[in-house]
Amino acid sequence: MDATITLGDAGLIIIAIALVVLIFYCISLVRNLIPAVKTLNRILEDTERITATAADGVEEAQKIIGNVSQSVSSVSGALKGNEGFIQGLTSLFKALTSLVGLLKK
Repeated sequence: MDATITLGDAGLIIIAIALVVLIFYCISLVRNLIPAVKTLNRILEDTERITATAADGVEEAQKIIGNVSQSVSSVSGALKGNEGFIQGLTSLFKALTSLVGLLKK
């Protein structure tokens, strides 16, 4: 029995072999990809926890900075208010010293 293979049949056989090889490569790729995806998921979960912690730290730092800013401005305001008082006392002291100086002469 003689079997003749035409060019069309040979092309179909080559395409079928190529598809089988492609399927094996895809299976191998998926097998190698699954552990990489699991590792990536763990890394992303760790990153999420780290960013959440960093965000909490930034919020706390902003609160502290706000409190320090309010304290500094209140101290500054108190010093400005007392500055006039201190200048008044200084002027009064100078006037008294001048008066004492006049009385001594």
